[in-house]
This record gives sequence, C-alpha cells and structure tokens, in this order.
Amino acid sequence: MIKRVTRWLQGAPDASVAPDAAAAGRVLMVCMGNICRSPTAEGVLRAKLGQAGLHGRVVVDSAGTHGYHTGEAPDPRAVRHAAMRGYDIAGLRARPVQDEDFARFDWLLAMDEDNLAWLRKRAPDGAPGRVGLLMSHARRYAAITQVHDPYYGTPAGFDHVLDLVEDACDGLVQWLLRDPGRGPEA
Repeated sequence: MIKRVTRWLQGAPDASVAPDAAAAGRVLMVCMGNICRSPTAEGVLRAKLGQAGLHGRVVVDSAGTHGYHTGEAPDPRAVRHAAMRGYDIAGLRARPVQDEDFARFDWLLAMDEDNLAWLRKRAPDGAPGRVGLLMSHARRYAAITQVHDPYYGTPAGFDHVLDLVEDACDGLVQWLLRDPGRGPEA
C-alpha cells in the first residue's frame, strides 16, 4: 500500500487510489484554539502542495485542542497577514480535535510542545495517526522546535508564524514527495 501511495504522490497513475481516497496522505494541523497557527499552517500547506503538483492528493485540515472558538473564522490578524503572502484562510472555521481524527489522519502535527503533549495524552491506544511537531520539518529554522502563539503579541508575531510555517511546510512537502509512509519525527 505504501509503495502504491508513494508512486501516486510522485505522479504515477494508479486507478485504485483516487485523489480523495483514504489512501492519500492526510495531515491535521493542531494548535490550541484553531484560529491563528493551525489554520495558517493549513492554508500554507494547501498552497505549497498545489505548487508541488500535489493538490488534492493530500488532505489537509486543522483543529484545536480546545473548543473555545468552535465555528469561528481565523483571527482577523492571521487572515490579513496570510493574505499579504497570498494565502486565503478566511473561509476556514475553527473546530476541536475529535477522537476520530486519530484514525482519520495519517499525521497530526502540533504547533508546540503543549499541544503535542495534549495529543499524545488523548490519542487512543493503537491509534494509526502519527503525532509530531510541524517544526520537525523545518530547514532554515531547524533550531526552532515550536510555533509560538501570536494571539497576545504584536502584528510582527503573525509574520513570524508565517516565516516558520512556510519553512516547515516546504520541508513537509519535500518529505511527502520522498517518503509519505514514514511519519513525522516526534
């Protein structure tokens, strides 16, 4: 199965794996409230997958470890800063992580250590979803392990989030092209 998905992600036709089939990679970006970092990461990864010719081959979503903002649009500052770089996240809506997400997604990528610990604690025994940090895929910012929450900071914090997320998503796309079956380093 992994070889078939790898060939398919690299562009080899395979009639048994459709673009939206469960065999395609599925990535869930996770932060606390799902209004700043994780929707930004969702929008950036979708755009970068499209640029790499993988649009529709990898399912991307985002969620929060807490349901404080369920149903709300991303923070207007996150929307504005993302738009300045060409990412449209305005239509996304916050939702909490659900138990089913651990089975539905291949990779659950947290923005920071606190949310990673929450995911690990909440993951059911034997859950197939693999949990890790998004920044484990960073290159330019490889020494930075977390995407800190910009919510209570200055507008520059939203640009810094984008810098980190763009770098990590570039690395994640390259990793998906090379070895989609391996799972993130946790």
